[in-house]
Amino acid sequence: MSESGSSDKTQPKRNRTRQKKYNKKQKENKTVGRIIAIVITLLVMAIVIAAFSFYSFFKSSLKPLNPDNKKLVQVNIPVGSSSKEIGQILEKDKVIKSGLVFSYYVKMNNLSDFQAGYYQMAPSMELSEIAKTLQQGGTDEPEALADAKLTVPEGYSVNQIADLLGKKTKIKKDDFMNLMKNEDYFNGLVEKYPELLTSDKDSKGVKYHLEGYLYPATYNYYEDTKLEDLVDQMVAKSNQVMLPYYEQIKTKNLTVQEVLTLASLVEKEGVHELDRRKIAQVFFNRINAGMPLQSDISILYALDEHKVHLSNADTQVDSPYNLYLNKGYGPGPFNNPSQQAIEAVLNPEPNDFMYFLADVSTGKVYYAKNYEEHLKLKEEYIDNKK
Repeated sequence: MSESGSSDKTQPKRNRTRQKKYNKKQKENKTVGRIIAIVITLLVMAIVIAAFSFYSFFKSSLKPLNPDNKKLVQVNIPVGSSSKEIGQILEKDKVIKSGLVFSYYVKMNNLSDFQAGYYQMAPSMELSEIAKTLQQGGTDEPEALADAKLTVPEGYSVNQIADLLGKKTKIKKDDFMNLMKNEDYFNGLVEKYPELLTSDKDSKGVKYHLEGYLYPATYNYYEDTKLEDLVDQMVAKSNQVMLPYYEQIKTKNLTVQEVLTLASLVEKEGVHELDRRKIAQVFFNRINAGMPLQSDISILYALDEHKVHLSNADTQVDSPYNLYLNKGYGPGPFNNPSQQAIEAVLNPEPNDFMYFLADVSTGKVYYAKNYEEHLKLKEEYIDNKK
């Protein structure tokens, strides 16, 4: 009896001890769980903060390092430099914020063909402008730092370049326009760049002989530079760009003047490379069929004004540049086209379309094989949106 009674008394004690241990273990597990939850939360917050910080850094690095600092610095890009190495050089020379972001930017936009040489760049330059400058090529030797960088946008006309010079430099617009009409100066350039300018010289009814030959690029501007020397730089750049194409132009039985004329239309009519190549072929199709090109760009150039929509009266303007009335290429280029537009003309995308129109709100181009199809597209994508 005594042994049985003793066992009955110790059993509850053991149960209580087990319960205490269990409760203690539960508390420890809860504490560990809270610690793990806190650690995970802190890690997630750290990752989010790091990601946001990197995104902010990345976004800010896509912008100019200092929009207000236009002071030029000399940058040397060695032969064989990768985009990563170029980014490191630009960051080291304090032209951009991050070489790493520059490298990502280059890859995201599929940019290539960067050239070695000496460049003059400023912290105020956009990455797109820097990349374009690197594609254009630098100088073999360092030059005295320029007073400013002068960027001529693709598709600018002689008049627009004159306005640009009047705003950005000490050159007066009237002086530039007078030089564009100076036959003696032009003839001197023909002697210097015969392959480039001979077909231009032979063209009749040309408004400005150098329209189409002032290559859109970024140039070093010095306040003591003569206007003639600055224009010569632009023509020399055009000759440099055209140099690889002269034989191809002859093979296609075209002239430089004809190629640049079509390229100047393609520059304005299409945005994307494939559309430009398709549009170039449409122009060739119309020429081969004996049809006028009927490009609105020609009318705007003839009118010397900007309009969103042309009237029937506009298309009847009396001008050799009116390609609604006149068949063929007309006297010459309507602006100064980019290399991409030039290549589109020399390597058009084969098609049998005779018409095209662009939805200016989306940039999409629609093509038609006959006039009936063209009218339907016009009604759907142009007229119904007015």
